[in-house]
Amino acid sequence: MKNQSWQMPAALGLFAAAMTSRLYTPYAGSHLAWLQNFSPLAAICLCGAAYLPRKMAVALPVAVLVISDLFLNAHYGQPLLSLGMLPNYIAFGLILGMGWMIRKHGRAWMVIPASLLGSALFYLITNTGSWISNPVYSRSFAGWLQALTTGAPPYPPTWAFYRSTLVSDLLFTTVFVLCMAATASRAPVAEGRPATSAS
Repeated sequence: MKNQSWQMPAALGLFAAAMTSRLYTPYAGSHLAWLQNFSPLAAICLCGAAYLPRKMAVALPVAVLVISDLFLNAHYGQPLLSLGMLPNYIAFGLILGMGWMIRKHGRAWMVIPASLLGSALFYLITNTGSWISNPVYSRSFAGWLQALTTGAPPYPPTWAFYRSTLVSDLLFTTVFVLCMAATASRAPVAEGRPATSAS
């Protein structure tokens, strides 16, 4: 692929943006509360696996996730590692897997649909994890629906978090795809190489 000089600065920029978005969480009552769950991390998982060089494709999103989790847990006095982190890791792992499949088959047109699917998977997996682990929810279908919709008081409803997740996933994925389209080689994509928008 031509024009590879952008890859390391772009990767570092994505790392910084993702770390900032995860470490800075606006308070629910602030005028920036709509930014909760507004993060490029899912887009980095999906597009990183699809486009970035192999050494960064998995290492970059995993590093962001693990390092920011360690900082957040230390800040809030939580165990550095806990079972509560598992749903997030499962969801992001599935998104990484989708990106890797896109990379393997060289089908860049699948990135945006995969972003939509990834947002839905993250929403379902993480809120189901909350339903299982949070005693505020009853262990019933009604409790699961509560976890997927209104959530646990006094926090905002979980559908609002999903809205932010969906918008940010689509926004950052689209930006990533447009940047790649502007720099991609016109050469055919070989199996196992980063996906491109070239025909």
